[in-house]
Amino acid sequence: MFWPFLLPALVVYTIFMIAPTVASFWVSLYSWDGIGEMKWRGLGNFELLWRDEVFHSALWNTFVILVGVGLAVFAFSFALTMVLRDMAGKRFARAVLFFPSIVSPIVLAIFWGFLFQQRGLLDSFLHGVGFSSTPNLLGEHLWLIVCMGMIWMSTGLYVTIIMAGVDQIPPYLYEECELAGASAWQRFRYVTFPLTWDVISTAMVLWTVSSLKIFDFILAFGGTTNDLPPVGVWNTALFVYGKTFGGRAPTYQLGYASASAAVTLIAIIVLVALLRRLNSRDAVQL
Repeated sequence: MFWPFLLPALVVYTIFMIAPTVASFWVSLYSWDGIGEMKWRGLGNFELLWRDEVFHSALWNTFVILVGVGLAVFAFSFALTMVLRDMAGKRFARAVLFFPSIVSPIVLAIFWGFLFQQRGLLDSFLHGVGFSSTPNLLGEHLWLIVCMGMIWMSTGLYVTIIMAGVDQIPPYLYEECELAGASAWQRFRYVTFPLTWDVISTAMVLWTVSSLKIFDFILAFGGTTNDLPPVGVWNTALFVYGKTFGGRAPTYQLGYASASAAVTLIAIIVLVALLRRLNSRDAVQL
């Protein structure tokens, strides 16, 4: 009987995960500020979301993170993996790349903002080499800077994951490819990619879930209103926070925020299910 061993974990999971999720779906059907009377709205909150331009912008930004930033992260991860695979000092380089993944995103965001802000590190360097004026990158190109920061802080983790799969490939396969005159692209296409597919599929699911929940890194680029960044860089997670605790009147809209959180959760479930189905191909066995 395995149930007695699973029961404690199931109880904890139900209390801290399933019950709050169900409660959030229930609250999304009401208009509620968290303290006063709950007023039934049915699907009214979801209808309002359909017409909310800020939510549309947050959805688009979330899509950009999922697809655009994700493609950049995986492209850089594969490129760095191929460079580091046979390089001396591979473990040290991998540790340096992995370091941002274990540092608080708030700390990384503060450093990243200081790097690009006016009179920051980059601005001081450009002035030092002769540029008299530099653009306000955190004002004019804030969303681009935020996306670049997410690529920087995420790449090391996926280099480690992909390299773990690449390290399992026998070296003689690459030697045979070189003897056959295969190019670097052919070695990647016919050897590296197929033999690391199981690792790649797992990494894709991990990125899908984590990218839809990115919050603190963007939040750290706060503006002057309630320490929230401009709505133009909000994703769905920050939209939920902003509608609940401030940044855009009226605030304390727990029902409306719960509706947006429900939409995000449904999107995660659908995307992960699609990925698992698309990635259902069998891994190549050696």
